[in-house]
Amino acid sequence: MIDVSEIMKKVGEGIRHYRKKRGWNQEELAHLAQVHESYVGKLERAEKVCSVDVMERVTAALGVSMVEFFSYIQPEGKKSAGTTLEEIVDRLRGRSEEEQRRVLKVIDAVLDDKLK
Repeated sequence: MIDVSEIMKKVGEGIRHYRKKRGWNQEELAHLAQVHESYVGKLERAEKVCSVDVMERVTAALGVSMVEFFSYIQPEGKKSAGTTLEEIVDRLRGRSEEEQRRVLKVIDAVLDDKLK
């Protein structure tokens, strides 16, 4: 059976994780997601359940898709095989286009070497 309070807790932890990763305070995220600052705090503390509309605005403000967000908050034993790819994408997010292209060249070189 689904434990709603556990889901709320994981959602709150995920929001806090991505917010802090970007170096933002709750006010900054609230502004970008078009919600009240206290609402962000309540989400992070698992005191509020948000609508899908609000969750879409929050994840968009954080720069992650809802799929990325919810795969991040999955319990450890249930992580998908795409977790490594998601980690790579997460590390590249916010990097310059030039840095991303250099990483792509390294990936291409590794894959080309594997094909030989």
